[in-house]
Amino acid sequence: MSVLWPFGSDRKAAQSPQRPAICAALDLGSSKIACFISKTEETATGPRPRVIGVGHLPARGMRGGAIVDLDIARDTIREAVQRAEKMAGHAVSMATVTLTAGQIRSARIRAEASLSGREVGDRDLKRLLDAAIAEADAPDRVILHAFPIGWTVDESRGVRDPRGMYGRKLGVTVHVITAAAGPLRNLLHCIQACHLDLKGVVVTPYASGLAALTDDEIELGATLIDMGAGTTSAAVFDNGALIHVDTVPIGGAHVTNDVARGLSTPLVAAERIKILYGSALDSPDDDREMIEVPPLEGASDRMGSAPRSLLNAIIRPRLDETFEMIRDRLKEAGAHGPRDHQLILTGGAAQLPGAEEVASRVFGRRARLSRPHGVAGLGDAVSGPAFAAASGIILRETRGAAEAIAGPPRVAGSVRVTRPAPAESGPRAILRWFAESF
Repeated sequence: MSVLWPFGSDRKAAQSPQRPAICAALDLGSSKIACFISKTEETATGPRPRVIGVGHLPARGMRGGAIVDLDIARDTIREAVQRAEKMAGHAVSMATVTLTAGQIRSARIRAEASLSGREVGDRDLKRLLDAAIAEADAPDRVILHAFPIGWTVDESRGVRDPRGMYGRKLGVTVHVITAAAGPLRNLLHCIQACHLDLKGVVVTPYASGLAALTDDEIELGATLIDMGAGTTSAAVFDNGALIHVDTVPIGGAHVTNDVARGLSTPLVAAERIKILYGSALDSPDDDREMIEVPPLEGASDRMGSAPRSLLNAIIRPRLDETFEMIRDRLKEAGAHGPRDHQLILTGGAAQLPGAEEVASRVFGRRARLSRPHGVAGLGDAVSGPAFAAASGIILRETRGAAEAIAGPPRVAGSVRVTRPAPAESGPRAILRWFAESF
């Protein structure tokens, strides 16, 4: 059973009062702002989300997933939400949003407690989780997610649910994901300015992984790379758990900038040339195939030209750099994974021809491109890799969060983290999480 899906391998569960019939997801990226509104349908295999409203616009007021102009970002988010509401025929008052900015960090924390030979109870689990999570607290950072990724009872490792077992020592490893308070505070303020309540914040690579990976890939081990416009992020899954996330500030927009500089053409023309003709792979005809290149304003009145081989020679080094940075950071964190781990690409920039081949060469394993799945009602325009994060939030909201800590982080004068359930808190919320997770 995957830790990431708290309803078991068959995903059958009675309708929970905390699983909303209508939910909204906001993906706040560097190139687009997308809003999905979904409705939960009960099927023979369990709850299934169907997207009933979509609104997406080019991102304005955002850079690298962070707010850089509050007023412009607010207006863009409002318009995206309004378009989704109009299509869905439903107004939404709260949303779960993605987060890529904020210097996202992963930490795996080990905690142990003495049992003195007695039976493991719920109180022992809560006490140990609280002790591990407390070690990640910092005054300038906010805890977004906390995943128990492995329990031990004495010498027994890989324990999924230690309750009812007997031993001398209980241990747990918790994966804690934190973000800087400043960018998160700006994001929360922008959402509130849109007259929306924040239901939760989900780091982008985790959300994308929920939609782009299969259950077997999450269980057996996989590295997901989400290639956005301003950032590229990675999520490493193993034994049904998310064990590491990381982000580098390079994305598809940097490739476009390279093309604009290398060909001396405007950014709009560079983006079009990249999409229509760009590739990270060489072909025999590249030297002979000429591409029309619009000149920079004021530079010339004549249309220029360049061989396709020059365009590809500009694109390839930037992709090499991006994948090498991700690979090296994962190795440094001890999360690179064995060669038999699957390597999956998603995100808008991953659609560039040759990206899979470059990733395979850099990581030394086969890579594939993945689209979101498990969500019904996605039209052709929003079913591609660029919309994996929004789809992942919808799946998480429908099936239930797997984290020991979830929900809206409170970021004001001081940094605080709230537990998820509005009607439950403290031990009751933790006990409910364990009841649903195992």
